[in-house]
Amino acid sequence: MTQTAFLNPAHMPAATRTGTVAGERFLVLDSWRGICALLVALFHFPTNSTISQSAFVGGSYLFVDFFFVLSGFVIASSYGNRLSEPVELARFAPVRFGRIYPLHLVMLAAFAAFEELRLMLPQLHGTGAEPFTGGFDLNSLVANLFLLQGMGVEDHLSWNAPSWSISAEFFAYLLFAAVVFTAGRRSWIWFVAAAVTAPLFLLAFSHTHMDVSFDFGFIRCLYGFSLGALLAWFQHDSIAEARQALAGDGRARIAWTAAEMVMIAVIGVFVALAGDNDAGIAAPLVFALALYLFAHEGGWISAFLRTRPMLMLGALSYSIYMVHIFVQARMINVGGLVERKFGIHLLGDIVLRGDHATGFGADLPWLGFAAILTMLVATIAVSWFTWRFVEMPALAWFRRLAKRI
Repeated sequence: MTQTAFLNPAHMPAATRTGTVAGERFLVLDSWRGICALLVALFHFPTNSTISQSAFVGGSYLFVDFFFVLSGFVIASSYGNRLSEPVELARFAPVRFGRIYPLHLVMLAAFAAFEELRLMLPQLHGTGAEPFTGGFDLNSLVANLFLLQGMGVEDHLSWNAPSWSISAEFFAYLLFAAVVFTAGRRSWIWFVAAAVTAPLFLLAFSHTHMDVSFDFGFIRCLYGFSLGALLAWFQHDSIAEARQALAGDGRARIAWTAAEMVMIAVIGVFVALAGDNDAGIAAPLVFALALYLFAHEGGWISAFLRTRPMLMLGALSYSIYMVHIFVQARMINVGGLVERKFGIHLLGDIVLRGDHATGFGADLPWLGFAAILTMLVATIAVSWFTWRFVEMPALAWFRRLAKRI
């Protein structure tokens, strides 16, 4: 969109929550969100298979930065032209809160209930820490309840560990709204400043490259979010016009398909090579380029990403991200119980990306492949349930609440 359109509804086509033009959503970007959520789930799942041990999966934590870039693009496209009005500013916070908090609260309750179960059934302890200790202590529970687990108040990952990113993202939402409301058409200057200073900060102070979460997670989020917002600021309208021009152009589709294939190859090589070094700090830049390319929806890969199964995966993406650690942990619990009950060796000590872990397929790598498949199916199944009965009803309720403001 143009700078004027960013804050002037008269110059802005009708937009919806996912960054649209005249009511048409960027569907391919939704599907990409689902793919990235599954890749993050693969990163967290400990097996001795070649998939888990691959450099690509080892760097797949970087796909969290795709979420941040896409969120910036979506929020700026959907809300940037509305937040100059106080009433719209007041409506913004409950809608964004309703998008992320209800499922976060449900998952906190699930983890807490399991800790209670461990108190009652000592056989579930295994060799792990005592219930309500370590990453499941009560002080950390309070921080998680107030969405502070990604804002530097904790010194470790806690409870539903991936939720640090929604903590950082929620406060990025609020900062975005405050900047647009107060700075108006000069808001882009603040986003440029954030996009320039955040990677320099990470280069100077991060000892784990781009793999920061509870400590510098907000800086990491602000970096990607600002790039996405800037992409919406300067390119939204041109992307929309190009998409309309590409419709039905067979020759252009071949060229765009080639470009999409190259982009996927670039992402694959980058993630595999940059996950364990400072080059990973460039991830938001790589993903911003990918978002720009796929937002055009010009190639056959984009056509595949618009199919119903892929769009369903995109719809489930937030649930996949929020439930996968719980599903994986319970699979390990069940594996341990099966071993003790039937003597079937499922779990063992493995070395995963240089760290010791308890995982599947320690002696039989094929078992690791089977565990991965089981984990993905179980995660998607649980995600459908939480999407259908937690995410969507809660979001609808908060939207009704916002409309009453």
